[in-house]
Amino acid sequence: MIRRFIRSYEINWEIQIRLIFAAVLAAIMGLVLDMFSDYFGWYNLSHFVIEGFAVVLLISLLFYLLRLLIQLRWEAVSWERRANNAESDADKWKQEIQEIGKGLANAIDQQFEKWKFTKAEKEIGILMLKGMIFKEIAQIRSTSERTVRQQALEIYRKSSVSGRNEFSAYFLEDLLFPLEAE
Repeated sequence: MIRRFIRSYEINWEIQIRLIFAAVLAAIMGLVLDMFSDYFGWYNLSHFVIEGFAVVLLISLLFYLLRLLIQLRWEAVSWERRANNAESDADKWKQEIQEIGKGLANAIDQQFEKWKFTKAEKEIGILMLKGMIFKEIAQIRSTSERTVRQQALEIYRKSSVSGRNEFSAYFLEDLLFPLEAE
């Protein structure tokens, strides 16, 4: 997405500047041709000087636009490099998170084994840790909400906790940064 934005930004500005560049160049050529016709014609000197001044201004504008075009090109290249670096960092971060998630999943599974959860209790325990309500768990497992509630009570009994909050806290407690006493 970032690359697409950068490329569209670069192309839009580049096209606009090139069009302006072409228009300025055409105006310069027109003025120069007019100056030649004035020089060989019977027009007065003040008209010739004014057109010469206009040519100088247009040439200055042309160089300014050229400088701007080069600057925008460099900025686009810089932004693309930054986007590439950000994508690389995001990929590394995603990979690290997946590894941490696998480790957490293994730790949770080992604890479920220690508590001797059945397969159904493991599934419900995981879904509760994901924050799903009993109704959602019942729909996913194609059972009644009452059955899920009964299995949740068995989970609390086997894990020696008083309810869902304490069950979740058991796993999250060590993951969060400890609060420092001030």
